[in-house]
Amino acid sequence: MKYNRVLVRYGELTLKTGNRHHFISQLKGNVKYALIPLSGYHVIAERDRMFIDLEPETDIEDVMKRVSKVFGIQSISPVVRTTQKIDEIIEAAVGTAKEIDEADATFKVDVKRSDKQFPHDTFELQSMLGGEILKNTEHLTVQVKKPDFTIHVEVRKEGVYIYSRVIKGAGGLPVGTGGKTLLMLSGGIDSPVAGIEVMKRGVTIEAIHFHSPPFTSEEAKQKVIDLTRIMAETTGVIKLHLVPFTDIQKTIHKVIPENMTMTSTRRMMLKIAEQVAHQIDAKAIVNGENLGQVASQTLGSMYTINAVTSMPILRPLLTLDKEDIILKAKAIGTFETSIKPFEDCCTIFTPKNPKTNPRLDKMEKFENNYDFEPLIAEAINNIEVLTINKEKMSTQFNDLL
Repeated sequence: MKYNRVLVRYGELTLKTGNRHHFISQLKGNVKYALIPLSGYHVIAERDRMFIDLEPETDIEDVMKRVSKVFGIQSISPVVRTTQKIDEIIEAAVGTAKEIDEADATFKVDVKRSDKQFPHDTFELQSMLGGEILKNTEHLTVQVKKPDFTIHVEVRKEGVYIYSRVIKGAGGLPVGTGGKTLLMLSGGIDSPVAGIEVMKRGVTIEAIHFHSPPFTSEEAKQKVIDLTRIMAETTGVIKLHLVPFTDIQKTIHKVIPENMTMTSTRRMMLKIAEQVAHQIDAKAIVNGENLGQVASQTLGSMYTINAVTSMPILRPLLTLDKEDIILKAKAIGTFETSIKPFEDCCTIFTPKNPKTNPRLDKMEKFENNYDFEPLIAEAINNIEVLTINKEKMSTQFNDLL
């Protein structure tokens, strides 16, 4: 059976009213981006659904694989579009049924007749098509209540659509409809998953990563670039801000007691992230923290670390089990990259016995013994900004902005 278009069903954006046009327009752009560099298709976005018309040589399976990852889509189906001529409808329905390769399978025909001028009513068309399918197949029997397969037939004014496969989409809202956030991207398993989770709610992200050469390697930096590219595959361009953190981190280990260096490191990172977020007009900071996973992610640590900023901190993974996060990482394709053995600056400088419940007043007292602001300003002025998409990457520096 040669399918000639893909039916795309919207997810939560169907609940939108006054701004639905904006959501649909953004989703259409995201779908077209996901299909780069394919050719031989045309995207048609309507109020209640989207269609992707395909030329005969276009690989429909590749199209569906790419589109199914786009946030804002509930499900997709490969469909055959015919005219309202009954012989064409029968041919397409029988052809669709013949593709069911399961022995002794049951089926039913489900007709939706939105064009009430169509000469056959719903029950008549269902009976007619069911009978033709039974006559032309040997492995199928009718089961109305709980069939193994359903042949869907939608009769609309512009044509008739026939399909049997319904492929689950990514759900959520179209990226680009929910404002901008800044993702603290460490290079581990959690933070890329956190980025994807907020993008699923329609949010655009830019990412920030702290590296401390020569203590951290070029391979560690490249790992973060690769993770950003994976996240950008279906969501569009992502800017990655690479912060030189060596001088700050060395100073922390000189002036802060060892068991509180991790807390101070996180606070300095958050101070820098807040300033970058303001520069790029982000409304929140996102991280991959998971409650109780490590010493810096206890409630006491989070309280002391958060005290340096008034900006909202989004933690989409806060209460998930680690195994659930790993499953999500594997599903989005970041897991194998995240587990490459190139450590970031936090893991390299981890103290032997970090405080799990650091007091804010003591932390502030230790940090006030040294003026970190010049080091923070220098790090921000020397940020390297990479613009990354699935095809290419460009570079700029803060002092050129």
